[in-house]
Amino acid sequence: MSPDTASVACDAWDGSECEGTPHCPPRCPRFVDEEGARWTVRPAVDADEPRLVEMYERFDRPDRAQGLPPVSRRRRVEWIRSMLTKGNNVVAERDGEVLGHAMYTPTDAPVPELAVFVHPGAQDRGVGTELCRHVIANAAAAGREGIELHVETGNRAARSVYGTVGFEVVERRADLRMRLDLDDPVATEVRWPPLAREGPAEPAVETAPGGSGPGRSPADD
Repeated sequence: MSPDTASVACDAWDGSECEGTPHCPPRCPRFVDEEGARWTVRPAVDADEPRLVEMYERFDRPDRAQGLPPVSRRRRVEWIRSMLTKGNNVVAERDGEVLGHAMYTPTDAPVPELAVFVHPGAQDRGVGTELCRHVIANAAAAGREGIELHVETGNRAARSVYGTVGFEVVERRADLRMRLDLDDPVATEVRWPPLAREGPAEPAVETAPGGSGPGRSPADD
């Protein structure tokens, strides 16, 4: 799905009543962060390369994990090109600026590896969590068996994000290997349209046959 398709398929930010359309990707591209800012999370394209290079230019050493993104500009460009070629990539953009990047790679592996990066100035707003959910949705839609990642033991913030979206520790060595099997219910839930995930903004109260009480939300199904 291209950025143009996203804008055509969904022209409103209040997606609480959205039941999805045939044009939708595995997960709705609209996202409102914890500070109320509006984002679009969409598939990356080759034309995003310079925007990703610019984003990663602003990463300092403390913002890197396990040597990524590479320190030198030449190696960063090579790495970005490799990910765009070999991986399934998504980017998070706000006001036309790319501030998040996530992918699973290689695309043909039964259990590919997840990596997610958020610009230091856009962290702690739920963007990394949303990027993870998009990668999970894409991998499930592509028929992958599972998805895994490696994270440094001391990186509590990243471990919390991965745990939130369903990853579990399966191996402890110098770092942690975490895995999510894509037959897990979370791999289905991340692909629900907003109405099913969150329910209507003001749920209607329905009278059940033979008694009274609230009716079922689509999220109960």
